[in-house]
Amino acid sequence: MIAAVRIQTGNRPVATLDRYRLLGKSGLRVSPLSLGTMTFGTEWGWGTEKDECRRIFDAYVEAGGNFVDTANFYTNGTSETLLGEFLAGRRDSIVLATKYALTMRPGDPNSGGTHRKNLVQSLEASLKRLRTECVDVLWIHAWDDTVQVDEVMRALDDVVRAGKVLHVGVSNAPAWIVARGNTLAELRGWSPFIGMQVQYSLLERSIEREILPMCHDFGLAGVMWSPLAGGFLTGKYARTAAGSTDDLDQSLRAATNKGRIKDRNLAILSAVEAVAAETGQPASRVSIRWVMQKAGTTSVVLGARTLPQLQDNLAAATLELSSAQMEKLDEASRIEAGYPHDYLKSNSVTRFLYGGTRIE
Repeated sequence: MIAAVRIQTGNRPVATLDRYRLLGKSGLRVSPLSLGTMTFGTEWGWGTEKDECRRIFDAYVEAGGNFVDTANFYTNGTSETLLGEFLAGRRDSIVLATKYALTMRPGDPNSGGTHRKNLVQSLEASLKRLRTECVDVLWIHAWDDTVQVDEVMRALDDVVRAGKVLHVGVSNAPAWIVARGNTLAELRGWSPFIGMQVQYSLLERSIEREILPMCHDFGLAGVMWSPLAGGFLTGKYARTAAGSTDDLDQSLRAATNKGRIKDRNLAILSAVEAVAAETGQPASRVSIRWVMQKAGTTSVVLGARTLPQLQDNLAAATLELSSAQMEKLDEASRIEAGYPHDYLKSNSVTRFLYGGTRIE
């Protein structure tokens, strides 16, 4: 079970997000909904202007949120720069997380990757943009299979010992890599990964096969991104009566191009909309709440381009799905465990493993 603590901040009424959860085996208390800032800045052509970013940040903090997520790569560094400005005067109360690994200088082979050189130069640049001497969590943005695990773990431990990072985590990596890294850290007294940041939604449940069981065994926090599957689960996409895409709006065309318009996904969306009707809540909140209530979830990363979007998504913290509603959504989105999991649970194997007895 995920540990949860309730913290009253001064005389302020209890806010939407002030039921905090422990981040893995660390003592950090983080909000169950974290603020993702990939939208902060317009350098990529679709982000958010500075003034609206400020309103989004302020609204998140005022709601009791304390877990803010960024990356050196986001909007070419502008996301970190804006956060550095917004954090002035309240840095100590925010659990600040950033990432490294993705290249910042295309064409330079050492400006990307998880190796020591890129770690050092990326972290130093992030600290300057964020106007801080230390980040609370440094995530590996994506696993780099050209670098040895022991080099990465030792280099991460060095920046922790240097006081520039408090805790380290990993995103977008195979379960066996993370397990090996934490085993090495345990044996050699290095700083272990305290969590994984991974994609998880009703449309994308692949992490249930290997990653979530590994996180449970090692006590890693699960920080989930894309709970709305790129906007598909907001309910703004609809099936046309004729089943063609001729009269779909632009957003639905985009979803079609990304391969999201499939019979399975539409069936999942129908289940989400049915639960939304039962609860009187938008499909977006139902989808986010499903992720929040799943075993292994510590925090869900919200990415909003406007203040109303953020406010709508934050309200998922006030929703509670019943066991019947969770089961309905689970069934609609169920995936096969696959080999070897299904094989090991088959009667032909378990009767020889356990000699015909039943193990509870």
